[in-house]
Amino acid sequence: MFPELNNLLNTTPDQAEQGKLTLLCDAKTDGSFLVHHFLSFYLKANCKVCFVALIQSFSHYNIVGQKLGVSLTTARERGQLVFLEGLKSAVDVFFRPQEDPHPLQFLREANSGNLQPLYEFVQEALKPMDSGEAAWRCPVLLVDDLSVLLSLGVGAVAVLDFVHYCRATVCRERKGNVVALVHDSGDAEDEENDILLNGLGHQSHLILRAEGLATGFCKDVHGQPKGSS
Repeated sequence: MFPELNNLLNTTPDQAEQGKLTLLCDAKTDGSFLVHHFLSFYLKANCKVCFVALIQSFSHYNIVGQKLGVSLTTARERGQLVFLEGLKSAVDVFFRPQEDPHPLQFLREANSGNLQPLYEFVQEALKPMDSGEAAWRCPVLLVDDLSVLLSLGVGAVAVLDFVHYCRATVCRERKGNVVALVHDSGDAEDEENDILLNGLGHQSHLILRAEGLATGFCKDVHGQPKGSS
């Protein structure tokens, strides 16, 4: 069942390509299992990972990670994982002095389209290592999920610009990978979501789409995966 998708998810670290943007898209279902897969995959591959988590808490990802054979706590302690906990940071940003930079600075600005502080956070987290630091394989940016930025008032164009600059830094300059989840609302009147999905689709090297069955849930599922690259 789904041999092509199974081959992709069973790719070994040595077989993984670098310099790629992978788009994860879910519609009428929860595609977070793909986020957990890529997170555990890159940690096991000894990559340096910057995880911008806007949906769940660190403990949630850590519990799932342990079931997949990785410890996010250990990875963070040894400097392999840089974790931005959006749920916690969204509160902290309002209690910091205005002059103190914060990745989610846009939350307390009248113009919420400025994602430069978030980009600078990613850039700093995945900067080349000093000679005395542990050597990781390639840098990886993982975002769960970009649709949250739209719900917080950021325009689709600003989100696309953020992804573009992250690609330029992580994929092209530092030969790493970017993996991002985005939700397909399925609402024809949601123009911002459509702009984001279409723009990301053009930028991505690989698209993995998880979609619920129109007839509901089923114990045994058969068919062909709708991935594109």
